[in-house]
Amino acid sequence: MSTIPAPLPGGNTVLVEIADRVAWVTMNRPEKRNAINPTLSFEMLDVFEALESDARCGVVVLTGAGEAYSSGMDLREYFRATDKLSYDERLKIMRRSALAQWKRLQYYGKPTIAMVNGWCFGGAFNSLIACDLAIAADDATFGLSEINWGIIPAGTVTKAVASVMGQRDAMYYIMTGETFDGRKAAAMGLVNEAVPRAELRPRVQKLAATLLEKNPMALRIAKHATRRVRDMPWEDAEDYLFAKLDQLRFLDPEKGREKGMAQFLDDKSYRPGLAAYRRDSSS
Repeated sequence: MSTIPAPLPGGNTVLVEIADRVAWVTMNRPEKRNAINPTLSFEMLDVFEALESDARCGVVVLTGAGEAYSSGMDLREYFRATDKLSYDERLKIMRRSALAQWKRLQYYGKPTIAMVNGWCFGGAFNSLIACDLAIAADDATFGLSEINWGIIPAGTVTKAVASVMGQRDAMYYIMTGETFDGRKAAAMGLVNEAVPRAELRPRVQKLAATLLEKNPMALRIAKHATRRVRDMPWEDAEDYLFAKLDQLRFLDPEKGREKGMAQFLDDKSYRPGLAAYRRDSSS
C-alpha cells in the first residue's frame, strides 16, 4: 500500500490512498459533513489529474470522511463569499469547480466508483452521478433540500438527477425536499446497489477488482460510448459504435480482441459470457 498527498501544496481537504491499484479519494471536511468549498474542489481536480496518468491506479473510488459522502456545496464559501467578487472572478471559480465535480469525471480515463457512506445532498449529486458506478450504504441519507430554502437544485444538479432517475421520482424529491435512504436510491437507479454499512467498503473493493480484470482501453471506450449514445438517434449510434470499435482495435496495446477470440475460438479456454479473457496470456 502507498499513500500520496493531494497534489496541492499544504492541501488537506482531499486524502488519497492507493492500495492494490485502487485509489481511494476521500473528501476530507468531516466537521462540515464534507461540504464542498472551492479549496476542496480545486484539490480534488488536481488529484484526478494526477491519478489519471498514475500507473499505480487502475480504478478511482470517491467517498467522504466520517459519516458523510458530502452535504453538498458550502453555502458560505461558494455563494455568500463569491457574491462579493467580480463577475469574471466568480465565473473562474465556478468553472473550475464544475470541472472537479462533474466535467472531469464524466469522461475520465479510468473507471470511477462513488462510495456513498452517509449524507449525500444537493451539489454532491454531481460527482455521485458523474462517477461510472455507485454503491451506497443502505442507511445513507440522500436529499435535494434546495426547495426548503427557496431555491432550486441548480448548477447541473437537476440535470444530473434527471439523467438517472425517472421523471416522477426526480420531480417528487426535487419538489418536496424529502430525504430518502440508500435502499430507495438503489430502487430508483440513483446508485447501482445499497448494502449494509459494514459491507460497503468490501463490496466496493470487490467491484473494483472486477473492473481491474478487464481490458483498460476497452473499459475506457465502453464507458465513454455509453454516455455518448444516450442522446443519439439509432442510426448515428450505430455508426459511432462501429467507429469506436475500430478505434479500440487501433489503440489497444494488449490487442484484447485478438487474445479473446483466440482463447475462445482456438484454445477454447474461456467463455466470454462468464469471465474475462486471460490478459496475462502473452505480452
